[in-house]
Amino acid sequence: MSSHSIFPLQTSDYLLSFQFSSWYPTFSSISIKSTIIRPLSQAFKEYLDSDGIFVPKGSENVPAESSPSDQEDEDDAAIGQSFSFPDLDERIRQIIKEYGAIFPKLNFSSPKDASWVLPPSSPLKCTSPSDVYILLKSSDFISHDLSIDAVFEGCRCDPSNPPSYQLELVLRKWYPIDRSREFRCFVREGRLIGISQRDTNFYDFMNEPQTQNKILETLQRFWEDKIKSEWHGQQDYVFDMLMTRDLSRGHVLDFNPYAPRTDPLLFTYEELLSVFTQGSSTPELRIIDSPLHPVASRNTPAYQHNMLPMEALALSSGRDINDFSDLWRNEIQQSMSMNDDD
Repeated sequence: MSSHSIFPLQTSDYLLSFQFSSWYPTFSSISIKSTIIRPLSQAFKEYLDSDGIFVPKGSENVPAESSPSDQEDEDDAAIGQSFSFPDLDERIRQIIKEYGAIFPKLNFSSPKDASWVLPPSSPLKCTSPSDVYILLKSSDFISHDLSIDAVFEGCRCDPSNPPSYQLELVLRKWYPIDRSREFRCFVREGRLIGISQRDTNFYDFMNEPQTQNKILETLQRFWEDKIKSEWHGQQDYVFDMLMTRDLSRGHVLDFNPYAPRTDPLLFTYEELLSVFTQGSSTPELRIIDSPLHPVASRNTPAYQHNMLPMEALALSSGRDINDFSDLWRNEIQQSMSMNDDD
């Protein structure tokens, strides 16, 4: 492969090496405790693909009390009751009991753009099957994993022999995460070339030279000791890390393909190519170095463009539009208030 290519060759095997079930067994000891559920029924995929936002019948922890309703409410309830996953509900409840709380994702994507549908004090924290379903149903991000065409977009595949792909539900143990300690790391041809802050907020402590040196030293050592020799696929990949409070260790959150679909954050892929061709033995670290940084976001909730209008939220099994309109309003107010106080 030419070192002057912005991206490596994209094959189906390469892309599939980044689905959760492909990498997690190797790196589970340095990642967040997780459970993979597969195969999933065709009905579950149809539920995720269906129009509207509603939860399947029986997925609430506490059954909704019946009350008089008009025809519109009955129609909304009928939509939700057309889907029911009692076996999956039970499996999810078992995992919640084991982990305490969970957050979901599919093969590649997580519904972080839908965190606004759950309480803002505990984003993405699920304590019932209905929480899992409503996050997935409210997310635009996870739609990528539902379409084979999207999964293998830009891939060199034999049309007569399409790649095999099986949808999977991943339930990860939920922790309150300090996003200031999340970093995205870029590896090209077996070399760690770049590290980017993931959260687009300005943090004073991140601009201290001693802190930056510590981040670089820890992440490079972690990659060399824990990842480099264990990653047996194509040596072009992107991995996300959550560092410990003292910045001395870390946990792998995810692996992603070195591809246009993976956000380069504070880099561009052209800039990463330039860093790569320079041949430095030390990766380049990029952080938000000023409150006026072009990508800094301090006054709006993350992924606000993915938030749905209140009239679109008509939920079955006891969650109606009034419940979620209040939740939506509170989320916006609290997010704006917290950012204004920073």
